[in-house]
Amino acid sequence: MEEKIRVLLVEDDIDFVFLIKKLIKKDKRLEFAGHAQSKALGIELAKELKPEIVLMDLNLSGNELDGIGAAKEIKLATGAKILLLTSFEQPEIIIDASKKAFASGYIYKSQCQTLTDTVYKTATSITPQELFIKELIINELTSAEQGVIKNMAAGAVSVSSFSTIANQKTSIFRKLGIRNTDELVRLIKYW
Repeated sequence: MEEKIRVLLVEDDIDFVFLIKKLIKKDKRLEFAGHAQSKALGIELAKELKPEIVLMDLNLSGNELDGIGAAKEIKLATGAKILLLTSFEQPEIIIDASKKAFASGYIYKSQCQTLTDTVYKTATSITPQELFIKELIINELTSAEQGVIKNMAAGAVSVSSFSTIANQKTSIFRKLGIRNTDELVRLIKYW
């Protein structure tokens, strides 16, 4: 029997937690690894449990879109694929949040009947949603900045000067909302 996909849920609505936990436990392909009600606990549990998938509520504790920062930190720390859970159904909000969180996809809370299949497909393959989000992130960068990322991913040495590369990296950090080269390397590694 193949190993189950471990799923961590970061959600502050207890009724929704009950529903998702029930759905995941019914699916023989998935394992409910744990639950956190706050951003801080979600980050801590993700680092400790190392799940393959983190279901992240986009709007934790009534703070507007605070799941984005938690999702990004978890992605960079663990490499887990992030699926945003949201009651917002405006495409511009969820697409922007998915880019900023480096999410692999999103699930509308109104469509939770598809949750387990979405979790499984996201964990075991690269979904069209994931490709779309990655493409949107890459399109935020200039061709020179994309070249820096491709060279870093391939371990290649650039022909550009050190100062040019440093300037391009600084621009990448700003555009992607990351702090330093270590975070960029982890993002490339887990992408």
